[in-house]
Amino acid sequence: MKRDAVIGFLKKKIGSRFSLFAKMNGLIIVLFIPITVLFTYSNGVASGVIDKELQASNIKQLSFLASQIDSRISQTMDFVLTFSRDPNVRKFNGLNIWDDEYDRMQTKYVIQEKMMLQSGVMNIWPVKFTVYSQLHKEAISNAGTMVEYNERYLKRNVTGIWNYGDGNAVPEGGTKAFHWFYTDSLGRQGALKGSNLVVQASFEHENIQNMLDTYKAGGQGDPLFYRKGDAPILNRSADEGLTNELVRYLDMGSLKDTWQEVALLDDERYLVSAVKSLNLDWYLVDLVPLEQITGPISTSRNLFYLAMAMLFVVGISSSVLLYRNVQRPIRKLVRGLQSVQRGDFSIQLDSNVNNEFSFLFYRFNDMSSQIQDLIENVLKEKLRSREATLKQLQAQINPHFLYNCIGYMINMAQMKDDEAVVSMGHNLSAYYRYMTRLEKPTALLGEEIGLIVNYLDIQKLRNGRIHYGIAIPEEMLKQQVPRLLLQPIVENAVIHGVGKSYASGEIRIAGEMENGLCKLYVDDDGPGMDAAQLETLNRKMKGPLEEDMGYGFWNTNQRIIHLFGDKSSLSFTHSELGGLRAAMVWEPVHGALESKQSNDLKGESPHANDHR
Repeated sequence: MKRDAVIGFLKKKIGSRFSLFAKMNGLIIVLFIPITVLFTYSNGVASGVIDKELQASNIKQLSFLASQIDSRISQTMDFVLTFSRDPNVRKFNGLNIWDDEYDRMQTKYVIQEKMMLQSGVMNIWPVKFTVYSQLHKEAISNAGTMVEYNERYLKRNVTGIWNYGDGNAVPEGGTKAFHWFYTDSLGRQGALKGSNLVVQASFEHENIQNMLDTYKAGGQGDPLFYRKGDAPILNRSADEGLTNELVRYLDMGSLKDTWQEVALLDDERYLVSAVKSLNLDWYLVDLVPLEQITGPISTSRNLFYLAMAMLFVVGISSSVLLYRNVQRPIRKLVRGLQSVQRGDFSIQLDSNVNNEFSFLFYRFNDMSSQIQDLIENVLKEKLRSREATLKQLQAQINPHFLYNCIGYMINMAQMKDDEAVVSMGHNLSAYYRYMTRLEKPTALLGEEIGLIVNYLDIQKLRNGRIHYGIAIPEEMLKQQVPRLLLQPIVENAVIHGVGKSYASGEIRIAGEMENGLCKLYVDDDGPGMDAAQLETLNRKMKGPLEEDMGYGFWNTNQRIIHLFGDKSSLSFTHSELGGLRAAMVWEPVHGALESKQSNDLKGESPHANDHR
């Protein structure tokens, strides 16, 4: 009992569905999942914060650059406004009634000097100024070349806003410039009345390039100046292919005063930011590759995932190693113990490892071999003891019947009934010929019935009141049963049933096969027993042999239990004929009982546990 409990405990704990290997792997996964999830979450939060800061910083820097450009342009415009009110400039467009030619030249010189001085002050933002006198059809400029007055040129460009280009053809290799024309008209700006003073301020796109180069030198972006429909102004180290793709991307959208998006250009992610210039109606655009900014974070994240993957592989490898070198040998040992528990002592465990378990396997194999030898010896001794017991039971039955037969023959001889003596002698001879075949302790039920018919015929000669009937299925007659199974019961019905009754004296033998069991009934019309006597007799059948009870019934019950198992029994009830009914029940054995007994030696009998 204790051994079964221990094996059951081991089977439950070790051989369960969730083995130690599964539990260890589950624990590793449970440990790794929260760590990975927390790191992924924190990394995502950090990346989000960095992205927001990067976007905000990029917009601030770009807005600062745009404000610088607008500041330069505003300074230029302020100078133009102030310059247009200069007395010399006014004088240049005046009537000049009292001035001679020298004064006029001196006025032009002073104006030109002031324009050059202003351009020199703003050397980081060089501007070309030109003053047009619509009254005198003259022009003065700080440019190195002479400027001619052109009425059509002025009317085409005096719009009151900054324009990119002045309508003239751009020389080969040259670039457009930004132009703004201011008139001293008291009406709306941009209208010429024929006597206006016009001041032109122009700066080349190199001014914008210089600002873009300075901005790029202090950051990681790639800025440009953009307006839809015009060629963009690039910094001098810009990637033209990437810039062209960016321009196509910008042309497809609609920009706001301040705009920012993440775009996929050349299969890479870029942060595109744009800030509108208030004076020029152009957009200052910056292109920042996100991989350069977030690259170290991504590298750190990937290294963490790689380290976690390596740790996971090491953990699983350790679990597999533990499973192969510890749990699998233990499971093999448990299966071996379960086989031993089922009665298979021939189990041998193979050891393919060279550790402590190989010693355990060796000792287990040695133990199972010794137990198998011991069990076989015990079973052999038990079988020999059982055979001796059966022969002893048969020997106890045979003298009982012999005494009755010899007594009958003596009585018939005394009565000079030679025919009865001859018949009894014939039947007694047949009985001993049948009985002495002890090398075969079993017979067919049909052979046993033949012996009973012979016996009842003898008893009928002694007592003419005896009548009997036998009704047994043909299939049941082919069943193997112990020899002399019915003789003591029928003899008891004759002597204690019919013999003590003065009625007709009827004996009925019937059999049936039901629910996999063979059932045989012997009924008589004798005086029978009361309920208390029946209960006492049935109780004694289940106990040991007592001195005050006969051998016949008890021996018969023990024999069928020995040969057919605990489902077999001999019991007694009231008969329908009015006397006693003896009921024998047993489970038929498929095959000869000798094969069953031979199997007992090998521990393969289906009733081996019932015989313990």
